[in-house]
Amino acid sequence: MGDFDNREREEVFSKKVRAGKRTYFFDVKATRSNDYYVTITESKKRLEDGVFIKHKIFLYKEDFEKFVEGLNGTIDYIKENQEVVEKRYEFSESGEPAKATADDDFSFDNL
Repeated sequence: MGDFDNREREEVFSKKVRAGKRTYFFDVKATRSNDYYVTITESKKRLEDGVFIKHKIFLYKEDFEKFVEGLNGTIDYIKENQEVVEKRYEFSESGEPAKATADDDFSFDNL
């Protein structure tokens, strides 16, 4: 069964996105029947003990369109009802975010 368990989770593609204190991982994996699915993982370091907390969702290809519709609708709602500003973070060699400046702000106009 070990070979099937590993095959079920075979990683095909991975993208890591750092966003402030969080890191997001977008991974494409293959099932035993070689169907692809996406896992989205949020990883955040807990300040009190340094432990990384991870939250994961699985997104299957038959749900892609509805998921994207829901996500885009939610983002559109926020953009229409509240100014959205994101800070870009620079990380030091220790992994800690460097201080952001006013020049680091940008809007989500290009989404």
